[in-house]
Amino acid sequence: MKKGAQLAKRLSPSLSTILNLNASTHSLLSSSPWWSASQHRGVKVNAIHLRPGNVIEKSGRVYQIVESEHKQRGRGGALMQVELRDVDNGNKVSLRFGPEEPVERVFVEEKSFTCLYTEKNTAFLIEPETFDQLQVPLDLFGKSAAYLKEEMKVTLELYDGRPLTASVPKRVTCTIKETQTPMKGVSATPRYKKALLDNGVTVQVLQVCT
Repeated sequence: MKKGAQLAKRLSPSLSTILNLNASTHSLLSSSPWWSASQHRGVKVNAIHLRPGNVIEKSGRVYQIVESEHKQRGRGGALMQVELRDVDNGNKVSLRFGPEEPVERVFVEEKSFTCLYTEKNTAFLIEPETFDQLQVPLDLFGKSAAYLKEEMKVTLELYDGRPLTASVPKRVTCTIKETQTPMKGVSATPRYKKALLDNGVTVQVLQVCT
């Protein structure tokens, strides 16, 4: 944590100024009926519009959609096959909906964080406005976890303060450590070779003829 504290201190502007701003913002938001209502409101959507990452409420339980597939049953009509993850216990279930069946979609909060560092299977993040630190499993980033770096801006989706998903920027700069030996000869079509990045990820890069 010493490493994270040092980096947090370097990233932090005037703490007293931020605290004053937070106090003013909290006062304004707490007095606003729109703010309190927006934390609990959902919206009815047809099941055909459900997408992975959406959060829904069904029979008193809150689920995050893992997969959603539109299936045709011949004369039986179409249906939506949806794989869900229970937000509270992590269990996965599969449900079927009619394409036009109304489903209660729950709003989630999207917030920006700065990555302090990663250790084993955990990412240590800091909220740039409040300086609150948060530990999240690297699994929330999926395959993009390999691209996490110190001081990188990341985005979290939270429901009731609990992180559901995490993402890195769409563009990340990496360094190539080594590449596969180029193939000899002239080819009419583009040739690619394997390249090892500094984060351990292997990608395909275009081979330049010399």
